[in-house]
Amino acid sequence: MTGDINMIIVMKPGASEASIKNVKQIVENKGLQTHISSGQEVTVIGVIGDKSKLEQGNIEIAPEVDKIVPVTESYKLSNRKFHPESSKIKVGNTIIGGDEFTIMSGPCSVESEEQILQTAFAIKKAGAQILRGGAYKPRTSPYAFQGLEERGLQLMKEAKDATGLNIVCEVTSLEAIESAVKYVDMLQIGTRNMQNFYLLKEAGKTGLPILLKRGMAATIDEWLNAAEYIMAEGNPNVVLCERGIRTFETATRNTLDLSAVPVIKQKSHLPIIVDPSHATGVRDYVAPLSKASLAVGADGLMIESHPDPKTALSDGPQSLTFDQFEELMGELKTIAPLFKKTL
Repeated sequence: MTGDINMIIVMKPGASEASIKNVKQIVENKGLQTHISSGQEVTVIGVIGDKSKLEQGNIEIAPEVDKIVPVTESYKLSNRKFHPESSKIKVGNTIIGGDEFTIMSGPCSVESEEQILQTAFAIKKAGAQILRGGAYKPRTSPYAFQGLEERGLQLMKEAKDATGLNIVCEVTSLEAIESAVKYVDMLQIGTRNMQNFYLLKEAGKTGLPILLKRGMAATIDEWLNAAEYIMAEGNPNVVLCERGIRTFETATRNTLDLSAVPVIKQKSHLPIIVDPSHATGVRDYVAPLSKASLAVGADGLMIESHPDPKTALSDGPQSLTFDQFEELMGELKTIAPLFKKTL
């Protein structure tokens, strides 16, 4: 697809292939391009080019056309106007979105074989579906632990083979992407790289599902435009992650913007999960905010856990012990049906 989608033509539910083809032909005969998105019930046709060339009246009376909607936002592919049905993203043998409530958990940094295996077995037992772990750690201080890099990815793959969990890891460079694709089920773009447009495009080219964290001072529109960079490479498999934004408040590391969840649900069809660990930096706040995330409509959580948080090489104060994680999972399983989610 080249150019911007300026308007969409929404076909009536169950519209025939003949009617869709007819509308497509009318648009293209005016010298415009089309991009079709077909859902289970509704098909929408994106119009690319100078829409003034198109006399809307002719389209509106075409058979089985429901309505014409202008697209004023700069993000198109991630826009719910263009894709009315909520997306479900397959990560290995797990689905993020729909009725599923997906839990990703693990340490901020992969430190050793024993640590990551212990964690994998513990979170699997508690009911998590995805193991998270950092192999490439972009740290504020250049003297802080930077991760085990490819060795960390290899250890995560060992944990996957032992438990059947899917794995996600952050990538920070093209070299990291080239290594990670050999091991992981999902790539994570961290908050510091949300607007690293070269990295977004390279991640999109892999075809792997991408977990895109919100930048620490990013607006929701900027966040969705970052997703657009990935999707414009032909990769629709994007999951958004709200992890708190920087405000004047100092009681927590960041301010968790739970309002972003319903806003995203209105603006975009992409799934969204919440990371209360990085949002607060305090383990005591993780459980209540996890339950609040479920209540506001999130599709899952990313929660840091560690065999012994006090000895963790990074983010120990926000990591849950295995007992705390298991207790939280029990609470989430109890209340999930209230919000039409399964866990």
